[in-house]
Amino acid sequence: MEITPQKIVLISSGQPSLNPRLVKEADALADAGYLVTILYAYWNDWGTDFDELLLTAKKWKAIRIGGHPQQEPFTFFLSRLIYKMAKLGLNMFGPKYFASYAITRSSFFLLRAVKKHQADLYIGHNLGALPAVVKAAKKNNRPCGFDAEDFYRNDQSDSLANKDVVLKTYLEDKYLPQVDYLSASSPQIAEAYSMLYTNKETVTILNVFPVDKKVDQASSSESSAIKLFWFSQTIGHGRGIEAILDAINLLNDLPLELHLLGHCNKRYKEELSDRSNVIYFHDPIPPAQLAHFASQFDIGIAAEQTTPHNRDICLTNKIFTYMQAGLAIIGSNTIAQKALLNQHPAIGMIYENENLLSLATALRHYSQHRDQLTLARHASLKLAHEKYNWKQESIIFLETVYNVLHTS
Repeated sequence: MEITPQKIVLISSGQPSLNPRLVKEADALADAGYLVTILYAYWNDWGTDFDELLLTAKKWKAIRIGGHPQQEPFTFFLSRLIYKMAKLGLNMFGPKYFASYAITRSSFFLLRAVKKHQADLYIGHNLGALPAVVKAAKKNNRPCGFDAEDFYRNDQSDSLANKDVVLKTYLEDKYLPQVDYLSASSPQIAEAYSMLYTNKETVTILNVFPVDKKVDQASSSESSAIKLFWFSQTIGHGRGIEAILDAINLLNDLPLELHLLGHCNKRYKEELSDRSNVIYFHDPIPPAQLAHFASQFDIGIAAEQTTPHNRDICLTNKIFTYMQAGLAIIGSNTIAQKALLNQHPAIGMIYENENLLSLATALRHYSQHRDQLTLARHASLKLAHEKYNWKQESIIFLETVYNVLHTS
C-alpha cells in the first residue's frame, strides 16, 4: 500500500529569496520526502526577481499571499489599508484586538490563507507569521512550530515603553506558549526564550549554509591590498560601516580595501565615498552565489552592534557565510560573537565595539602578518566544512520535525 507523504506548510511574511533560512528548511523537508508548501508575501521588487530564479528549481511549492503592487494591485492596496487601520487601532486601544493584523502588511491575508491549507505541521518564520501558524494549527487540530531567527521583542529597542517592543512582546507572550516546538538561530537567543517560557525547550539551529564546493581557498598575496568584505540586504546607517571606514583611515599606510555588497541609496553611497577612497560597492546577488563571490576577499567584518539586545545575542548568516567563503573573521565583541570566536580563536579576532583603535589593531595585525591571515582563512573554511554547515544543522531540524509529528 502506498503511503501518502506528510504535508508541511511554512509561512513567512517575507519572500523566499530574502530569507535563506526559510529556503533551507523547505529544501531539507522536501529532500526528506515531505510535501512542502511555502506561503509568503511580497516585500520588494529585487527580491521578486530573485524569487523567479530561485523557485524554478525547487521541489516545493510557493504561493504568494497579500498581493503585489503591479501584478495584484487591488489586493496589495487592500492589505495596506487593513494594515494601516490595524496600526491605528493598536495606537488607540492597545494590542489586544489589533496586534495580529498590525505586525506586518500581509498579516490579515496570511491568517486567512493558511487556514485553508490542510497540513500535518505548520511552521512559522518571522513574527508576522506567528499568529497565522498557531491559528491554522488550532483550526485543523495539527501541531505547529516557530523559528526565531531574532529575539524579536528587542530587535528594534530595549525600552519597555517602546511601541514596537509592546507589540512584539504581546504577540510572543500570547502565541509562543502555544507552539509545539520553538527553534532559534543562536544559543543565546535560545537561552533568552527559554528563560521567558520555562516549560518550552528551545532548539538551536544555526544560520549556516550548505558547503559550497566551488570555493577555492587561496593564500593571501604579500603584495596586494587586504580586501575586507561586508554584506547585507541593505547598506545603511547603524550597521557599523562608518566605524570600519574610520579604522581604515587610521591605517592609511597600509593597503586596505573595503567591499560592500547590498542595496545602497545614492545619498548614503556618496556619504561613504566621501569618507574613504578605498571603498567598493557591489549589487546584491542570489544567496546561493554569495559564498563563492565572497571567497575573492580576505577578511569578513562582522560589525554587529551591542544594542538593542537582539544584536548582542544573534549570530547572523554573515559570520557563517564568511566561514563558507574561507575568510578570516574580525567580529565586534557582542555576546554571541565573542562566544563563537573564543571557542574557535584560529578563525579570526574580536575587537571592542566603538573602539576604533581596537579594530585598527586587528586590521594591522593581519596586514602585517599575511601568513597568519592565510592560516585563519584555512581554519575558517575547515571549520565550515566540518562543523558549521547546513548538512549538520539540518539533522537537528529534521529530528525536531519528526519528533513533533510523531508525538503530537
